[in-house]
Formats: sequence, C-alpha cells, structure tokens
Amino acid sequence: MKFELTPKVRKNLKKALIAGSIASALGLCSVFGISGFVKACSEDNILTPKQASELDDVDCIIVLGCRVNDETPSPMLSDRLTVGVELYNDGVAPKILMSGDHGQTDYDEVNAMKQFAIDLNVPSEDVFMDHAGFSTYESMYRAKEIFKAEKVVIVTQEYHLYRSIYIAEQLGLEAYGVASDLQNYTKQPYYDFREVLARDKDFVQSVFKPEPTYLGNAVPISGNGDVTNDK
Repeated sequence: MKFELTPKVRKNLKKALIAGSIASALGLCSVFGISGFVKACSEDNILTPKQASELDDVDCIIVLGCRVNDETPSPMLSDRLTVGVELYNDGVAPKILMSGDHGQTDYDEVNAMKQFAIDLNVPSEDVFMDHAGFSTYESMYRAKEIFKAEKVVIVTQEYHLYRSIYIAEQLGLEAYGVASDLQNYTKQPYYDFREVLARDKDFVQSVFKPEPTYLGNAVPISGNGDVTNDK
C-alpha cells in the first residue's frame, strides 16, 4: 500500500521547515551578533605593552589562569605569565594578581603561576593569588569585590581578551588588556569557536551578575601578596 501525504499535510510540513530554517538563522545571528558586540565594546581597550606603560594608577596586572601539567604552566599560560612579568618590570602596576583554578588539592594553577613570577625575580609580596578564579567571570568579579581593584590590565591571549575586558567593565572595573600571543597554539580554531559561545554566556552573566562560587573576606591588592600563600 502506497502512502501519500495529503496536500494539507505537505503544506504544513513546508511551513514547519521554513519556520525551522528561520528560527535557526535567527539563532545563529544572535549567537554571532552577541559575540561581535562583545568584541566591538572591548577592542579599543586592547593595548600594546608600550601603551599600557603609559597608563596611570593601575592597581594590578591580572594574569588569567590556564592549564598546568604537573605544576608546569602550559605554553599558553607560560606566555601569559611572561607578558605579565614584563609589564610588571615596565612599571605598569605594582602588583600582579594570578587568578586561576585551585579548587582541588591535586590541581593548582595559581601556585605554579606565582612560582613562575618569583623565578623571574618578582618579589613574592607583589604577587597575589586568587585560588577561586574558576572562570573568567569569577576572576573579574573577585578582582573587584575581594581584591578591591579598580583599574586593571588583563593579560591573556587576544581571542580571550575581548570577553575578559567586557566582563570587567560590566562589573565596574576600569579595564585594559595586553595580548600574550607569543607563538602559534595548537587547537586555535577550536578555541576561537568555543570563545564565541563563551562570549554569549558571559554577556548574559554580565547582565544578571550572579555571585561567584566563593567570595570571602577582602584582601586588598594594595597590601602584601604573601597573605594569599597557602604553602
């Protein structure tokens, strides 16, 4: 027995397909549109190291965490740290805030980050650790609320800087960024695609401003970074 769709069913299916296609197109436009908006809002605040050195009254340089392997910074993180220390040596800010993931005893980004700076002769007291910087949003929220920063220079790779600066500004920080792209990175196309979705997510978070996983007592960035030591 041959089954045939009635004209009415065929017409309704066609309408459904058209509606689905329109919805998909609008969804894609929204995803990429928000990502583009975040980039456009932030791009003027991405500076060269020389431009950053001309800023006044910067409270700290924020180096955002990334993967460590057996307490050794990954190439991407190593580049962030290298640029962060160079900016410190250039007098961009008197303190460095290492913000990363130390949510488990067997995984610790921030102590590896601080040790990297100390090995390059940065005084320990000038290096703060944010052990609960579990995401870019949480790092920026805690920089303002816990470490009492007001004006910051953020260091990470360029693709990540747009979102970092945008979040910081939405949370009330005066934020600038210096890119740390010192080499080509494997999986960069994947990072670029994932970042589009991350910008959309953090755009929404920046509207509603949820509290981070942890807050706690204030640790002003103007003080001694050794108060954040846990070893």
